[in-house]
Amino acid sequence: MKKGILFIVLVSFSSIILGQVYEVGLTLGGTNYSGDIGRTNYIYPNKPAGAVFFKYNWNPRIALRATYSYLPIEADDKNADTDFKRNRGLNFTNTINELAVGMEWNFYEYELNSSDKSWTPYILLELVAFNYNYVSSEPQPGQFNYSKKTSYAIPFGVGYKSKLYGTLAFSIEAKFRYTFEDDLDYSTNKIPALNFGGNSNDWYMFTGVSLIYTFGRPSCYTDGL
Repeated sequence: MKKGILFIVLVSFSSIILGQVYEVGLTLGGTNYSGDIGRTNYIYPNKPAGAVFFKYNWNPRIALRATYSYLPIEADDKNADTDFKRNRGLNFTNTINELAVGMEWNFYEYELNSSDKSWTPYILLELVAFNYNYVSSEPQPGQFNYSKKTSYAIPFGVGYKSKLYGTLAFSIEAKFRYTFEDDLDYSTNKIPALNFGGNSNDWYMFTGVSLIYTFGRPSCYTDGL
């Protein structure tokens, strides 16, 4: 009797695992930053960037996802829209490594094997942690020491995805990150030479196109959410 129950549990568990649709993908695109240096546009990609992700389709409306993103950022006052910044002439580069977990919420039901449910716009609801460089000290005038810092961001994201061919799909996505930091551009009130920041925190954005590969048995979703 116990062996029979165990067998039924194992078969049921295997059916659940094999019955889901999984996705892996690669995103290529560009980043931009909005803060104390350079432009203040929220979508103005000026630095190549990329990401990889894994998704678990919970049901036709919701996909759980985890994403790692490599996001270089840069800005230059010569591209600013104010004379003050252009005359000041500051510039910087930094690199953000980001990990995001959360979900996609599809506006329409999305099933790659269905001819009438093969595209949808969606929104992203995520938790985001990121790592970047900041200036930790100035041992001599004009000479700076850099360290790594991990912080968190309030994320916003929107996208559109559609079947491409067979088990391949594509998406176009824009993600906005409001950080709790004001030193992505190395601004800090602890070092007089770098005390050029205002009172607002920095943003960074990533806009890209993804190629997505889908695998697993289709159209067998869990109930919930």
